[in-house]
Amino acid sequence: MSKIVVIGVGAVGSTTAYTLLLRHRMNELVLIDVNHEKAVGDALDMNHGMPFVGGTKVWAGTYEDCKDADIVIITAGSAQKPGETRVELLKRNIRIYESIITEVLKYNKNGILLIATNPVDIMSYFSWKKSGLPVERVIGSGTLLDSARFRYLIGEELNIDPRSVHAHIVGEHGDSEVPLWSLANVAGTDLTLEEKVKEEIFTNTRDAAYQIINTKGATYYAIALALDRICTAILKDEGAVLNVSTLLNNYHGINDVYLGVPAIVDKSGVREVLNLDISTKEKQQLQSSAVKMRELINSIS
Repeated sequence: MSKIVVIGVGAVGSTTAYTLLLRHRMNELVLIDVNHEKAVGDALDMNHGMPFVGGTKVWAGTYEDCKDADIVIITAGSAQKPGETRVELLKRNIRIYESIITEVLKYNKNGILLIATNPVDIMSYFSWKKSGLPVERVIGSGTLLDSARFRYLIGEELNIDPRSVHAHIVGEHGDSEVPLWSLANVAGTDLTLEEKVKEEIFTNTRDAAYQIINTKGATYYAIALALDRICTAILKDEGAVLNVSTLLNNYHGINDVYLGVPAIVDKSGVREVLNLDISTKEKQQLQSSAVKMRELINSIS
C-alpha cells in the first residue's frame, strides 16, 4: 500500500496529482488546499475517470489525512503581486509554509517531504530547517526539470532521442543555474556542438519558464512529470540518479545550502549526493549560485 498527499491544487498540484493517478503510482491520493472546494472538485473529477484507470482511492482531505503518507508533495504558494519584490514574495511563501509544515508534522513525522514551490531551493532549505526532519527526507524538485529541458534541446539539435542524451543542469533552479557541458555526452561520446550553439541551447533552457509563462501563464505539465519521476524513485526504491535539490556540505567548497545536483534517490529519500568531477569554470559558477542562495536565506532569516 502506498499513499501520496498533494498540498496545493493549483495548476502544478492538480496536474501532478492527475499524472500520478494516470501512472498508478499509489493506492491512495489525498488532495489538500486552502480552497477546499477546489480540492473537492478535482477529486470528484478524477473519481469520474475511475472506470478507465481504477485502483486508486482519491479524496479531498485535511491535514489529518497526511497520516501514514509515504510522500507529501507541497506545491502551495502565493503568486507575486504587482510591485512586490522577490524577497517580499519569498517571505510571504515562507509564512505559508510555516503553517503547512506545522500541520503536516502533527500527523506525519515519517514520510518524505517533496517541495515544488518556487524558489524551490530556498523553500526546501526552509522546510528542512522548520521540520527538523532528517535532511534526506526533505527533497526539492531542484534542477530535474531544467536538466530535462537541457537534454531535450540537445536532442533536438542532434536529432537524437533526449533519453539518450546525458547532461546536467546544477545549482539554483533559476537564473544562476549551471550547465555541465564538460560532462554532457551521448552514449559516452563527446558532443560536437559549436560554442554559439551551446550558448543558445543553455539560454533557451534557463529561460524556458519565462517563455512558457509569457505564452500560457504557467508551467505545469513537465514539472508534474518531474515530480512523478521523483515519487517513482522513492516508492520503488530505485536508487535512481536524479538532479534534485538537497543540502550540500563540503561540496566543491559549498556548505549549508540546498541546490540541485545529481543524487541517488530511493525509499530513504536522498541516499547520497554524487561528487561530480567538473571543470574549474563550472565549479566557480556553482559556487556563485550557492552564494546567491545564501544571500537569499540571510535576507529572510
